[in-house]
Amino acid sequence: MHLSDNPDVRRVLVTDAVITVVLTAAGYFLCGRRAALLLMSAGILFTAVYLVTTYRRYRCIADLSSMIDKVLHGDCHLEISDSKEGELAILQSEIYKMVLRLREQNEQLKDEKIYLADSLADVSHQLRTPLTSINLTVELLSKDEVTPQMRLKLTHDLKNSLKRIDWLVEVLLKLSRLDADMVEFRKDDVSVRALVDKACEPFYVLADVRGQSIIRDVKDESFTGDIGWSCEALGNLIKNSIEHTPAGGKILIRAVENDIYTEITVEDSGEGFTEGDIRHLFERFYRGKNSSPSSVGIGLALANIIILKQNGTIKAENADGGGARFVIKFYKKLV
Repeated sequence: MHLSDNPDVRRVLVTDAVITVVLTAAGYFLCGRRAALLLMSAGILFTAVYLVTTYRRYRCIADLSSMIDKVLHGDCHLEISDSKEGELAILQSEIYKMVLRLREQNEQLKDEKIYLADSLADVSHQLRTPLTSINLTVELLSKDEVTPQMRLKLTHDLKNSLKRIDWLVEVLLKLSRLDADMVEFRKDDVSVRALVDKACEPFYVLADVRGQSIIRDVKDESFTGDIGWSCEALGNLIKNSIEHTPAGGKILIRAVENDIYTEITVEDSGEGFTEGDIRHLFERFYRGKNSSPSSVGIGLALANIIILKQNGTIKAENADGGGARFVIKFYKKLV
């Protein structure tokens, strides 16, 4: 836009011209020709200064407008030159912040898109395995030559595949609710003894079948949290320890409390973690080198997010005498 096309500029120029003419005429009649020339020169000088400063300001605004247009069309990699104008400097600063924020959001969207694609691929892969097994089992069950013993075994395998899908879907729904902050954790005074009793209960039969022993060293420790969700997290750690402990091994659960935090440790006598696995154990769908073929890789991720949401931390490490160790800390104050 040219300055002459701007109605505000035209209005100022007309006003300045009228004032200059009036003052020049008044100066001529009251003080003579020299005063009139002086007033006219002052009016022309003021007009020139106004035009120059206005032109520079509008040029800066035009540059900003062009920059915003480029940003809106996808060019976020821009640098904004310094402006010495007070209000324009503030405007430039705010626009520059907006550009930086757009860059960050763009990168976040790219990362989230990649993460979503990878997650969908992982979920589809995890579902494909039991679904393939179900299809094969149903096909075998439909054959006339299947014996009653084989039919019973196939039915058992079919139930296990359906349970696997049901568990996978349930865990994924829990993760999605936690990600969306749709879960409101209770802040009760939780007894660690009661938590460990509740978390261990589903695994006593499995441990007994495998000849394993679950040892508890828990006294009167407590923490502030949600016993239901904490049981979910602790149960996943116990399950992982049982799966990676050989027959005849043991799983030790201990607890200690101090003025800063309550610590719960789950330790097994299995093969432990490889160095490359430790830093990835709590990533979703990550399966370590020693993981079982039926492992999905979301149990530890679920435990991690549940504990973090309750002002806690979880760490995986190798025990001094061999085996794996999970260390949970529930802090008494926000960390």
